[in-house]
Amino acid sequence: MAVTMASVSTGVMNSLLGKLATLMGDEYRKIKGVRNKVASLLDEFSSMSALLVKLAGMDELDVQAREWRDQVREMSYDIEDCVDDFMRDLGQKGATTGFLKKTAERLKKLRVRHQMANMIRRIETRVSEVHDRRTRYKIDEYAPSSGIVAVDPRVIAIYAEAAGLVGIDAPRDELMKMLMVEGKELRVASIVGFPGLGKTTLANEVYRKLQGQFDCHAFVSVSQKPDMPNLLSNLLLKLAGQHSSQMGKLDDTITGIREYLSNKRYLIIIDDLWDSLAWKVIRCAFPENSRSSRVLTTTRIYSVAATCCSNSKEYVYKMKSLDDQDSRRLFFSRVFGFGEPCPVIYAELSTDILKRCGGLPLAITGISSLLAGQLKPMWEYVRNSLGSMFEGNPTLEEMKQILDLSYRNLPHHLKTCLLYLGMYPEDYEIMKNDLSRQWIAEGFVSSINGLDAEDVAGSYFNELINRSMIQPVEKDCNDEVLSCRVHDVMLDLIRSKSTEENFITVMDHQQIVTGMNKQIRRISLCNGGEERGVMPAITSESLSRARSVAVFRTVFWPSLLGFKYVRVLHLEYPKSGRLDLTGMCGLFLLRYVKIACDYNTSLQLPSQIGELRQLETFDLQWSPLVSIPPDIVGLPRLSHLVVPKCTLLPDGIGSLKSLRTLHGYDVSENSINNIECLGELNNMRDLDLYWSRTETLGEAENRMDALRSSLERLSHSSNLKNLVLQNLSSTLLVGWSTLSSPPRHLQKLDLFGCVFSRVPKWMCQLSDLHWLVLRVEKVVSSKDDGDVDILARLPSLIHLELQIEKCPEERVIITGSGTAFQTLKHLKFSCPKLLLAFEAGAVPRLQRLELRFSIKGWQQGSSACLPAGIEHLPPGFREVSPMQFDHFRERLNRRDAAAAKSALRNAFACVGITMVRISGGDAVLKATTACSTNNTVPDELAILGATTEISDYSS
Repeated sequence: MAVTMASVSTGVMNSLLGKLATLMGDEYRKIKGVRNKVASLLDEFSSMSALLVKLAGMDELDVQAREWRDQVREMSYDIEDCVDDFMRDLGQKGATTGFLKKTAERLKKLRVRHQMANMIRRIETRVSEVHDRRTRYKIDEYAPSSGIVAVDPRVIAIYAEAAGLVGIDAPRDELMKMLMVEGKELRVASIVGFPGLGKTTLANEVYRKLQGQFDCHAFVSVSQKPDMPNLLSNLLLKLAGQHSSQMGKLDDTITGIREYLSNKRYLIIIDDLWDSLAWKVIRCAFPENSRSSRVLTTTRIYSVAATCCSNSKEYVYKMKSLDDQDSRRLFFSRVFGFGEPCPVIYAELSTDILKRCGGLPLAITGISSLLAGQLKPMWEYVRNSLGSMFEGNPTLEEMKQILDLSYRNLPHHLKTCLLYLGMYPEDYEIMKNDLSRQWIAEGFVSSINGLDAEDVAGSYFNELINRSMIQPVEKDCNDEVLSCRVHDVMLDLIRSKSTEENFITVMDHQQIVTGMNKQIRRISLCNGGEERGVMPAITSESLSRARSVAVFRTVFWPSLLGFKYVRVLHLEYPKSGRLDLTGMCGLFLLRYVKIACDYNTSLQLPSQIGELRQLETFDLQWSPLVSIPPDIVGLPRLSHLVVPKCTLLPDGIGSLKSLRTLHGYDVSENSINNIECLGELNNMRDLDLYWSRTETLGEAENRMDALRSSLERLSHSSNLKNLVLQNLSSTLLVGWSTLSSPPRHLQKLDLFGCVFSRVPKWMCQLSDLHWLVLRVEKVVSSKDDGDVDILARLPSLIHLELQIEKCPEERVIITGSGTAFQTLKHLKFSCPKLLLAFEAGAVPRLQRLELRFSIKGWQQGSSACLPAGIEHLPPGFREVSPMQFDHFRERLNRRDAAAAKSALRNAFACVGITMVRISGGDAVLKATTACSTNNTVPDELAILGATTEISDYSS
């Protein structure tokens, strides 16, 4: 694991060590007396850093150890700020010449020497104080006391009475059905989900229902760091009523269990697994004896669940939160008594409180126990302070313990990344790319063994998803998670931990201030306002050392001049008007900027933005009223540039050699030279191009020639993965069908804003392409060389959107060739008529089909209007979904609607269509089949229902 520059456990100690090492380099060697003193400080800080890491591995610290740790961590921030100031002053260059220049240099050396002496003196004083406390408190000898052993909260779930459970019946029955499918082989299933969802309770209910059908059975719980010999000895005791004769010997205990189970049908529940290695050891104890034995595991970590089931996803049961109805039933029965309604006076309050609980049974139970028998003022207090109530409240301690188990199980680097999510408001959809770049800007993530820092950050994000710490929202066609949310209850834990560690300070819409007792290191302002009397509590001094500043839709707008040491700036401005960001140029450590404005906001940027030499991400959302300063092209580390459409970028963009992302680049607004310079950006990964205005044909052709030349030069780089072209006319694309050298390593190509005459032949070279959006005037069929054949041979294609502008003369045939569309999962087909045909064996992995077409001609009932070969769709086919095709919008009369209804229903009935709908003049199909091996309806289909509907809009 690479050393990160900053973390919640060590502060910025590692970053500070690197900067002190720099002060020992050649550039500073001539400053008298520096080297020896810096070397001494470097040794002391290295020792402190090692001790901080040691303390971070301990779950509980006493008051003295915690105080010393906090002092060292805060000191590391302050000293790094001091070193940053010094290094910046030393790096500034004057504009004088000749005698004046020499005199200025001599004075500068004297001033630098004086500044450095003062800086080292201040640092030595603080270090001495901390060192004395370290000796006095004997921190190096510290070992946490055993303390009082807390009650395992899982015990309560195991012994919960079935009569008091709500919403358990359906998941219990579904899980029992999954487990008890006929078969003699040993079957393993696993329940996975967010902590507090009731995984243990569900497993115990299944256990109660099924245990009578087995010769022997046992239920055992696993700790985070299990003692395997003791765990398996306990399992043998529960199964056979006897201890292992060889206590402490793991292999003998495993042998004993296997011998006992060898000729028995057994049911075993392994509750709360934390890692795959523990399961692999436990699994050795279960023999394959062809007696229809069953094992059920529970875990918070998806990869562990998949390992338990030998990566058979159909036996992984994803636990869901309670729906709104069951949440209310559970809450009201606990507060008012079983079957009693909620009084009107508490209706709004209960809705707000249940929203915060997010369907977590454990949270609902804890809060309801607190409110039973209480009057309205207490309800209002609970509603307004739910997050802070997890601290020191015995009623909610169980919920906190369960969440805390998940947090403690995280490695140090993931704890830091998780706590940073506390910067975002409740229910906010957090984009993976934004979060990854913020982590990098803060120093939480760095490259590992040559692996790019952004790829490392992406793996950290995925691991938090895998561990059920955050919830996925949007996925791409490869099932890669693109965005997430944080459950409200988890957000409360995150902010509680952040307060303990002085990691983040939050001021939210409930006027709750989290972490205001110390120097603010990171601040998030969420939906607050001056009129509420909240923001004046923050002084300029308390904000001056903040490293991340996030402002979300609040009328309070802090002055940028106060954030001298900020690295991350995320601002969402809620009003129209003028937003002045000229003060930003003084933020010399700034690495990440994202500004989201109202569409009518005029954004004023600093004219000397080139002074932000550390800037890596510059992301401007929505506001088109912005002028980009010319010196932006001189930023050496700028990697991600996102600008609103219609934005003119200054010439010289080819100088941005670090650029990886460029979104909103307006080809029609930029000069020919600037377009040609795009071909020099060899690090480019993600390029989004736009054409905003109409110009003379000659000018447009010149721009297109320049763009074509740039893309052909980028084809020599393996970095360009995503390319989007918008609003390019078919006239300008004439020469593009014969592009000699396209970027061959593209993974996503979106050309919806362009209309090609035919499928370009060069597309056959895109062997890595998995996402393609394409519009063509027509498709031409010819043996082995037709337009569709070009697309069918793309070996990695998963998602295809094909829009045909003109009605083809014959059907578009999706062949059943063994080399055609072998990886395709999603197909969107748009055409005036559904002249589409599937041969036997076609699209073997297809899961989703979307169709757009004109309804005209349905009254004749012609079968030629229907897709042919529907019966050849694969067994895994899931749905035909609605699409609208505005080009072909037609008004329907009732006869047309009836004909369409009958024809579509009959055509798709053979593959399990459950809905056919015609709306707004377009034919809209929605169909599902449930054909997974455990005969359950996939999650994606639950919303579709089983209705058949035709809406007539002809009147």
